[in-house]
Amino acid sequence: MSRYRTLLLFCVLALAWGSAFVAIKAGLAFFDPVFFAALRYDVAAVLMLAYAWYATDRWRPETRADWLAVAVGAVLLIAAYHAFLFVGEDLPGVTSASAAVVVSLSPVLTTAFSRSLLPSTRLSAVGLLGLLLGLVGVAVLVVPPEVFASGDLSAVVGSNALGPLLVFCAAASFALGSVLTERIDAGLPAETMEAWSMLFGALLMNAASVALGESQRIPLTVESVGALLYLSVVASALGFLLYFDLHERLGSIEINLVSYVAPVVAAVVGWLLLGESLDATTAVGFLVIFAGFCLLKRAALLAELRRVGVLD
Repeated sequence: MSRYRTLLLFCVLALAWGSAFVAIKAGLAFFDPVFFAALRYDVAAVLMLAYAWYATDRWRPETRADWLAVAVGAVLLIAAYHAFLFVGEDLPGVTSASAAVVVSLSPVLTTAFSRSLLPSTRLSAVGLLGLLLGLVGVAVLVVPPEVFASGDLSAVVGSNALGPLLVFCAAASFALGSVLTERIDAGLPAETMEAWSMLFGALLMNAASVALGESQRIPLTVESVGALLYLSVVASALGFLLYFDLHERLGSIEINLVSYVAPVVAAVVGWLLLGESLDATTAVGFLVIFAGFCLLKRAALLAELRRVGVLD
C-alpha cells in the first residue's frame, strides 16, 4: 500500500507542477509578469509560514547560517527563478510545454554547479557528455530551426529566442540556489526554509515589480483569481509539502524525475485548456535534455533499477 501511495503522490505532484506552467500562461493574460509572480508567493508564504509554525519545532530562522540559507533561497530559488520564468513565459514563442522542458534542465545544471563548487568531485567524460547534451537540448528550443538547416546565425536576431533564454536563466538560478543552500547546510527544517524564502522572495519581487513600473492592479475575474489561487495553494503550498514528503520516501534521484514528467503534463493540459500545440522542436529538446540527465545520473539510476528489481 505504501508503494501505491507514493506513486499516487508522485503523480499528483507532477500534475500540480506540470499544470502550473499552464496556470502561469493563463494568468499572464491578466497580470504583469513580475507582479503576478510576487502575488503568487504573497499568498503561498502565509500558508507555508502557518504550516511551519504548526508542524516543526523550528518555525523561524535563528542562527547566522539559517538566515544565510533563507537569503539564498529568497534571492535565487524564489525571486530570480520566478521572475525570469514569468517574464519568459510572457514573451512570444514560449508555450507552457517549452517552458517546462527548459526548466527540466535544472537537475542537470544542479549537478554541474555542484561539481564546480566542490572541486574534490569532478565530472567524468560521460558526465560531461550528459551536461553538454542538456545544453544542446536547450539550444534546440532557443535556436530557430532554419539556423540548423542553413548555418546562418543571423536568423537568431529578431527570433523568439529571448523567452526561452529567460526561462533558462530561471532554471540556472534554481540550480545554483539548490547547490548553495545545500552547501550552507543550516539544519533548518525544509518547511521553515521554504516558508521564509517565499516570504522574502515575494517582497523582493514586489519591490522589483514597482521598480519596473508594472501595474499593481488585481483584476477580479474568475480566470485571474483562479490562476492565482491555483498557483499559490496547489502548485506552491501543496506542491512543496508533497515534495518534502516524497523526498524523504524516494531520495533526490527519483524525485528529480518529476522534472521530466512535468513537461508532458504541461503539454497535455496546455493543449486541452489553452489550445497550445506540441511541436517537434519541443519534443526533441525534451528528449535530448532527458538523455543528458540519464547520463549524468547513470550510476544512481542503475542502482535504483536494481533496488526495485528491474535489473539483476
